[in-house]
Amino acid sequence: MGSAATAAGTLIAPWLGLARQTYGGEQVTIEPEEQQRIEAVIPTKAFVTPRKSRKLLIFDLNVGYGGHPSIKTANLAWTLMGEKTGAFETVISRDPSVFKPENLKSFDAVFLNNTVGNLFEDPALRQSLIEFVYGGGGLLGVHGTSVAFTRWPGAYEDWPEFGIMLGARGANHRDSSEHVFIKLDDPGHPLNQPFDGKGFEYRDEFFRFHEPYSRQKVRVLLSIDTDKTDTNQGQARGDCFREDNDYALAWVRQYGRGRIFYCTIAHNPYVFWDTKFLQFYLAAIQFVLGDLPAPTTPSAKLTPASRSQEQLGWRLGGTPVSFDNFTLFEAIDKTAELGLLYIGGSNLQTVSRDITKKFDEHLSNDELRQIRLKLDSAGVRLLTYHIHNTPSDLSAGYMADEAGYRKVFEFGRKMGIETFIDEPRPDMLDTIERLCNEYDINLAITCFGRKTSPQYSNPEEVLKLCQSHSKRIGACGSLDFWLRSGISPIEAIRILRDRLLILDTYQQDKTISNSDETIKLVLDQIHRLGLKPTMFSIEYPHDKSISMSEIAQSIEFFNNVSIQLAKKGKL
Repeated sequence: MGSAATAAGTLIAPWLGLARQTYGGEQVTIEPEEQQRIEAVIPTKAFVTPRKSRKLLIFDLNVGYGGHPSIKTANLAWTLMGEKTGAFETVISRDPSVFKPENLKSFDAVFLNNTVGNLFEDPALRQSLIEFVYGGGGLLGVHGTSVAFTRWPGAYEDWPEFGIMLGARGANHRDSSEHVFIKLDDPGHPLNQPFDGKGFEYRDEFFRFHEPYSRQKVRVLLSIDTDKTDTNQGQARGDCFREDNDYALAWVRQYGRGRIFYCTIAHNPYVFWDTKFLQFYLAAIQFVLGDLPAPTTPSAKLTPASRSQEQLGWRLGGTPVSFDNFTLFEAIDKTAELGLLYIGGSNLQTVSRDITKKFDEHLSNDELRQIRLKLDSAGVRLLTYHIHNTPSDLSAGYMADEAGYRKVFEFGRKMGIETFIDEPRPDMLDTIERLCNEYDINLAITCFGRKTSPQYSNPEEVLKLCQSHSKRIGACGSLDFWLRSGISPIEAIRILRDRLLILDTYQQDKTISNSDETIKLVLDQIHRLGLKPTMFSIEYPHDKSISMSEIAQSIEFFNNVSIQLAKKGKL
C-alpha cells in the first residue's frame, strides 16, 4: 500500500476484493454471474506498451444520490483490465483528501466513476484537481460525472470550471433502456478502433447535454444517429431536445495539457461486460494516462490542414512578437481570429486591460483561472512561454539560481506550458534539466545575438551544450537569425535534429532568400527527418505594425505545404 494513498485513506483494492462494495451507506454485492461475465471478456492486451508504470485513481463518491449500480461493475472491470494488461494500477477511494496535492501527484489520471453530486467543496482541493489536470494529468468521466460538483438533487451548478473542463453539463434522458443507433463521428480515431469503423445499435440511458457542450470545444467520437433513431421514444426526464440535433455521447478534449475523456454510456452494469465497450474504455484509459496518442482538435475545427498537421504531429501558433502592441487577452483573440489553435506567451506581456500585471509567476490563482477560461473560450492552447531576463531581474539575481527558476517552472505547470524559451547561463543547465524532468517541461535555448550570447549563436555550439543533457533541453531555431548570420536553415536543422524544439518561421529581410521557397524547403527537411517540434511560430518584428492579412497569408502557405507533405506519408 503506497504511503500517499494510505495517508489519504484510500482503498487499494485487488480485484478479488471488489465483489462486495459499499454505496450510499449500504453494502452492494457483485453477483457471481456478473463477475464471471466481466472476467470472461476482460481485455488482456493493452493498445500500447506504457511508457512507465501508471497509476489510475478511481473516485466513486456520490453525494445526495444513491449511486448507479454500474459503479461496482466498472470498478471491477477497470481494475481487472489494469491487472490483466499490465497497463496500469488502480486505486479506489471515496475520501476527498486523496485530492490533496501531495496525494494526487502519485497518480497519472483520475477516473470519476459515475460521480453524482457535490463531491467536495473545499476550494484548496478543487484548485488541486484543476492544477493536476491543466498541468498534464488525465481526467476520465462516465455518465453521472456530467453532474459532478453540482448540488443534487436538481443538478444546481456549484463549480462552473469543472463543467468547462469536462466539456458538458446535464443529465436529461429518456428510459434507461432507450434504443439508439450510434454513429462514429470520427471512425479513424485511435479510441474508436474497437468499433471497426462501423456504427451500431445499443440500449442504455443516454444523457442529452447542454452548455458548455460544443463541437467548437470537444472532439466528438460517438453520437446518436438521428436519421435512424426515434428520439421521442419513452418518457423524457428533463428537456431532451436540442435545436441543433447534436446528441454527442463520447468525446475527448484537452484542458491545458490535460487529457479529458467522457462517455455517457455507463448507466447499466452490462456495459462493463460488453467486449467492444471494454476495449473502448481501455483505449480511453490509456489515452488519459498519457500512453495512447490521440488527436483532440475540436470537431468543428477540423479542416484538411488541421488533419494533415495532426498526421505530421505539427502545431502552428502565434507568438508574442506577432501581437506586440496587444495584451495577452487581445493576442489570444487575434490568434483565434486567424484560425490558429495555439499561442506562445511571454513574461513581457500585460495580461489584460483589467489585469494590468505582467504574465508571470506573480499572478494570483484567481488571475490564472481567468487566463485559463479566456484561453478555453477562444479555443486556443498556450504551448510555449518566452522568459526575458530584464536588467532588474539580473540585478536582483532572479533566474540565477534554482529557487528563481523553480518559481517559473511552477507557474509553467499551472499554465499548462510545454516548452520554455530562454537564454540561460550555461552553468545553470544542470539545474534547469532537473526542473525540466521534475515538471515535465522542456527548455528551448534561444539566442538574441552573437555579442550577447556567442555560445548559442550557431547550431553546432547549441548541440554541443545540449548533448550532455536530456532531450528536454533543445533549441529554439529562427529562420531570420540563421539567414542573417549566414547559416543555412537546412544544415542547421540537419545538425539539431530532434533537439529542435521550436522553429520561428519569420524572415525579416526577404531579399536574402525567397521566403516561401525557404520555408517550403525547411518544412520538407523537417518532414523527412520525422521531427515534431513543440510549435512552429508565426511572428513579425517589434518595429512593424501588425498586418493581419500578411500573417494570414503565411498561415495559408504553411497549411498548404502541410497538406502536401501529409499526402506523401512517412518517409
